[in-house]
Amino acid sequence: MLKRAIGLIWKNEGPYENWTRRQLLDRIKELESMTSESTSVETTKKNHTSNEPPAKKPKRKFDFSGHSKRFIALRFAYAGWNYNGLAFQNEPTPLPTVEQEILEALTKARLITEPDPLVCNFSRCGRTDKGVSAMNQVISLEVRSGLTEEQRSQPGADQKEIPYITILNSLLPPSIRITGICLNPPPGFDARFSCSYRHYRYIFRRYDLDLEAMTEAAKKYEGEHDFRNFCKIDGSKQITNYGRTILSANIMPLKDDYYVFDLKGTAFLWHQVRCMMGILFLVGRKLEKPSLVDELLNVDVNPNKPNYDMANDVPLVLYDCVFPDIEWTAATDTAGAESKILKERALMRQQVLDHSIKAQIIGMLEDVFVGDNSRMQGLTKGGGIIDIGDGKGRNFKKYTPVMQRDRTDSFEVINARWLAKGKKKSDLKTE
Repeated sequence: MLKRAIGLIWKNEGPYENWTRRQLLDRIKELESMTSESTSVETTKKNHTSNEPPAKKPKRKFDFSGHSKRFIALRFAYAGWNYNGLAFQNEPTPLPTVEQEILEALTKARLITEPDPLVCNFSRCGRTDKGVSAMNQVISLEVRSGLTEEQRSQPGADQKEIPYITILNSLLPPSIRITGICLNPPPGFDARFSCSYRHYRYIFRRYDLDLEAMTEAAKKYEGEHDFRNFCKIDGSKQITNYGRTILSANIMPLKDDYYVFDLKGTAFLWHQVRCMMGILFLVGRKLEKPSLVDELLNVDVNPNKPNYDMANDVPLVLYDCVFPDIEWTAATDTAGAESKILKERALMRQQVLDHSIKAQIIGMLEDVFVGDNSRMQGLTKGGGIIDIGDGKGRNFKKYTPVMQRDRTDSFEVINARWLAKGKKKSDLKTE
């Protein structure tokens, strides 16, 4: 570039024999600057005249103001092991949550303005933890309607409404399916507070478990009890009432060598079902007697929870949420569903076959590796195994009975500690 600039000096400006070195360098820099600007202009012109397509215009924002809203309830099912629980989180999570997927699908379909529960009068029936699945979970919310309020009041109008189920299932991953809808919930309906009871099932394989002892222990859960020793206490919730009503608790056969802990209750505490199942596993393994349930429910004598393992998350299923005053329209009964049934069935069979074949292959691997000793015997050399529902369990050398173990702090202490921690943070901010 320097040589070119010197050439321009001699060619266009004449001789500079009498100029000083400083003057010559300044003139060269000036010519270089002129050349750079010229090149930039030429490049810009070339870009504008190229065959490249012009930049896409931003999509026009959907105008929700021209549409009415309606309050609906959705019933859905999901396989929970690929999700970070049910509930939407404001902070990033390692895996997406089920509600995040549903809210994003609703937003993409332009049924709500943004994927945020706060914008659509959102309520859920029961929160499930990471890994837990559901067959009949329910949410209620406001969505865009394809009809005006006047049109919705006319007979047969719901047949002309937006096909919410079809649209959402086309946008959701295969492990989440909208299975039913109620376009006209009863006045004052709320997915959380209108539910009569929740029905859970915990799936387990029998192996060498004593089912009679487990059934005896399970029946002790029935009725109204203080379940503080069967949950995880969270100081941020400031719960002081741990009384819950269990309508029924049974051990029931499922198929093959599989069984379920079948549980119905009006409401549940955090990790309550998994803690209840953890105790049943200890009874089934004959490490504890069924009377352990009585001891843990007697909070006057045992106000603090002993440390024990709760059951694994994956086998737990929120099997049903019961609403006596609501009528559901099933996905198979909605307009245009006929053409979708075969596709949905194929989608489900694909997932079933995929997991079934993988289970068969792992079973072969187990047979090849351990042969006739493939079943869990409950005892290892110098110790044993505590079942937690994951098939692997936890080994121990010497078993310590639950009532002889260390205890957690009481909920009063945990609640007070959380409040004190929050006050300390607040004081630091104001300093």
